[in-house]
This record gives sequence, structure tokens and C-alpha cells, in this order.
Amino acid sequence: MGNTIGFWNVISPASISCTPPSQKAGLQKLWADAKKSRRIKADMVKHNVKFHQLSYREMEHLRQFRRDVTKCFFLGIISIPPFANYLVFLLMYLFPRQLLIRHFWTPKQQIDFLHIYHDIRKKSHPEVLSYLEKVIPLISDEGLRWHMTELCTKIRRGTHPAIQEILALRKSFSNHPLGMNQLHASQIKALSRAMLLTTYLPSPLLRHRLKTHTTVIHQLDKALAKLGINQLTDQEVKSACYLRGLNSTLIAEERCRTWLAEWLQISCNLKG
Repeated sequence: MGNTIGFWNVISPASISCTPPSQKAGLQKLWADAKKSRRIKADMVKHNVKFHQLSYREMEHLRQFRRDVTKCFFLGIISIPPFANYLVFLLMYLFPRQLLIRHFWTPKQQIDFLHIYHDIRKKSHPEVLSYLEKVIPLISDEGLRWHMTELCTKIRRGTHPAIQEILALRKSFSNHPLGMNQLHASQIKALSRAMLLTTYLPSPLLRHRLKTHTTVIHQLDKALAKLGINQLTDQEVKSACYLRGLNSTLIAEERCRTWLAEWLQISCNLKG
């Protein structure tokens, strides 16, 4: 409760009014996000609505706000010791990507940091692909083994697999050796890096967080399919693509919409 009160005090209008102009706009955006999140949660309680029953934009807003609050909470923790505020300001200046949320990034930083984050997740892709190739002999179904071999070969050659080629392998990921509960700790870490999740947690927590994250994306996909990609703004499309693994900062908006439509075709044909 104390942490919640402290958070609201930090981003309250009174605090914003005495903040330097360079930070004021960021605090105002964060304050607006906090009020919107509180309204959505109040409506959920009032109408007995679960997260997956919300509209796409409400779900996405809560998802992003939770990530922002997590960063703010960390800053709050390291600010507790006496005179630590001075150190925190220095750390925020030196490490804005790691410690500041997107509201306080400059336009240039926003682009640069998205590139950096994408490079981080790209580094995990060879490890994930190597593991897929390694477990092919352990797949019991002969047809699935053939499809997995073809898929890995295409990816190695830089060829984009067709939607039906990916969907043909969905049964492979529901049990041994590729089911979520059967993956080794190293693979859970590689997948976490690919989705920009922290890897500095015990294996059981990493697995749980990865399951939760993929479940939320699947729920968002269903809500987005219901809404329609054509209802999204250009920025919403690019943000949706980036969340799902595409570095949309370098790709034209129409291509992003096409890619997102293909993603939804795959996702909405998978079980929750």
C-alpha cells in the first residue's frame, strides 16, 4: 500500500507542477496513463470483466502500463536510502534506456533504444533455431519431423516460411520435446531474451513469466482480430509489430500491416 501511495505522489499534479520543463511532459503523460489504467481497472471490478474480455486498446494500455510501473517501482526501491536521490538522478542520466520509461526518452532515444532492444532479441534467434534442429530426432511423428526439418532449412537460407508451413507444426509445441513445460532452462532464457523479458530470475519464475507473456500476446491477438487491423493508427500498427518481434522502425507502414495480418492468421489458429 505504501508503495502505491508513493507512486501516486511522485506523478501527482502537485509534483508535476514543480518539475523542470524537460521532465514535465513525461510526468504528465505518465499521470494520464495512470488515471486511464485506474479507470479501466475500476470498470473491470464494477462490471466483473476479466482482462481477456477487455477491448484491444484497453488490454494493450494495461500491459504497457504494468511494464512502466515495474521500472518506476525499481527506481523507488533504490531511492529509499538517505541521500540516494542524488545517485538515482546520476544513474538515470547515465543509463536512460535501462532506468527511464518511454515517456522520458527523447525522439532520437526512442528510435535508438528500439534498435538496441531488437539487436538484443536477435542475438537469441540462432540459439533458438539450433535447439529446434537439435530436437528434431526426438519428435515422434515422422511427418512433423519432416516439416520441422524443412522449416529450419528455409530459415537457415533466409526464406520466410509460409503460414501453412508454420501451422502444420503446431502439434509439435504442445508436448515433448518442445512443450513449454519440457523446455530446458537455457531455452527458457533464450526465448525470454527473444521477447525482451529479464533472464535474471530462477527457472520456475522465468517459465511462469514466459507463459504469462505469451498468453497475454495471444489474448491481444484475439482482441485485435476482433477489432480489425484497419482500425489501428500507423503508430499502433508499428508498436504491435515490434511487440511481436518485428523491428517495425525500419519497415513501411503497409508492409507492417501485411506482416501483422499474417501473424494474426497464425496466432488465431492456435489454442490458448
